Amino acid sequence: MEAFWNFAYQRRYEIFSQTLQHLYLTTIALLLAVALGLAIGVLLSRYRRWSAGVLGLLGVIQTIPSLALLGFMLPLLGIGALPAIIALFLYALLPIVRNTFTGIVEVEPSVIEAARGMGMSYRQVLQQVEIPLALPIILRAFARRWSSM
Repeated sequence: MEAFWNFAYQRRYEIFSQTLQHLYLTTIALLLAVALGLAIGVLLSRYRRWSAGVLGLLGVIQTIPSLALLGFMLPLLGIGALPAIIALFLYALLPIVRNTFTGIVEVEPSVIEAARGMGMSYRQVLQQVEIPLALPIILRAFARRWSSM
């Protein structure tokens, strides 16, 4: 065990640098997944007939082992940060899309009807009613995804 600690101490700057690079890659991938995942989730809540297909496709992507996914991407994208970001992005997308879709669909229709009755536009209903009420479900996806990266 002492040999490990000596090794870690001798390589502390390299370990710190690689840790920062890992945090950078996961943060970029997560931010991209949040931006696209929220948009897709909102769109699926509006066009529900597409939800089964899109969620099914994202589920299939989620089942591909990460090493295999990187193996498919390396001939196309080479070695580097880009394949890693894309792989992390693809794995983060399903929970965000699914929870956004579920959260918005689960908002009570009477609440939406009341907001529309008060004169709110569809965008205002989304921003001021549906998203805030769906937020606890949406944030579960972020908590799960961030803790597993």
